[in-house]
Amino acid sequence: MHYGVLIFPTEYSIRIDELARAAEERGFESLFVTEHTHIPVSRRTPFPSGGELPREYSHTLDPFVALTAAAAATRTLKVGTGICLIIEHDPITTAKSVASLDLLSNGRFLFGIGAGWNAEEMENHGTAFKTRFRLLRERVLAMKEIWTKDAAAFHGEFVNFDPIWSWPKPVQKPHPPILLGGESGHTLERVVDFCDGWFPRGRAADKILPGLADLKARAARAGRDMTTISVSVFGATADEAVLATYAEARITRAILRLPSEPREAILPLLDRYAKLIR
Repeated sequence: MHYGVLIFPTEYSIRIDELARAAEERGFESLFVTEHTHIPVSRRTPFPSGGELPREYSHTLDPFVALTAAAAATRTLKVGTGICLIIEHDPITTAKSVASLDLLSNGRFLFGIGAGWNAEEMENHGTAFKTRFRLLRERVLAMKEIWTKDAAAFHGEFVNFDPIWSWPKPVQKPHPPILLGGESGHTLERVVDFCDGWFPRGRAADKILPGLADLKARAARAGRDMTTISVSVFGATADEAVLATYAEARITRAILRLPSEPREAILPLLDRYAKLIR
């Protein structure tokens, strides 16, 4: 099992390039960053975890810019979004951002995606909460066309464009792995349908092993080889017994969370995590 770390990258936390170098030096496989383009002041949508929305949600750096800096500072570390809110991004420009980052990182990008929970945030991007998953599916399928075709076209309910030319193409073929966040049966069905990996949250630990069994059953019914579907636990509990259970279940990677704090707090925590994973 591989081990990664994740952070809400902000202007007040450790610099992302320094964090990337430190993670690589300590033997971590990957670094993931979160995304919110903004947080509406209205706060109409409650925070799913309850209580006040943490400060870092409205301070996150642009994920593609941050990961480009992380990739430039390292040689082997994989860099990923955890998650990119596809429902808030134009698929043509996002396809180019993904392909550019995959090219500049020499094929080290992991594309974690999701549909989000903040209704007013996505409404500011013209996305309706009720149809966000249908929109997500079409945008992913449209990006796959752009990544894999010289002249790509797509005509759907939400995404429509006649043949276009768009380079660069990703280094990874046919494209960077697409990892879908969530824990529901609907999520698992979408993973089998149009994604390359399942991206459950560590706080839903009681759903991960049963979900893995369900995912295998769904993949078998669809004729999908499970060796083509990864499982990455996002925000895994930093506990030796829990991580051993994941490793025994042949989960692909466990991603440990770092707080949005300066280097003085992060580097010692990275050292403790490094001892844990060894």
